[in-house]
Amino acid sequence: MPSSVIRSFDYDVADHRLDIEFVSGRRYSYFAVPEDEVAAMRRVTSKGGFFNRRIRDRYDYVEHD
Repeated sequence: MPSSVIRSFDYDVADHRLDIEFVSGRRYSYFAVPEDEVAAMRRVTSKGGFFNRRIRDRYDYVEHD
């Protein structure tokens, strides 16, 4: 289901890195995110809600220019 907040996300299994692009165009990489968290994110209806509850402020990240 499309998200009103998250445009797209991708997960690098080897690096445990979650890359997210928001509809605003801002892009972030979150580090040491467990694969099962990303699997759960893929299943939920509200990607933005899941992100706010389970990813944001829980993992180290960098913002890309």
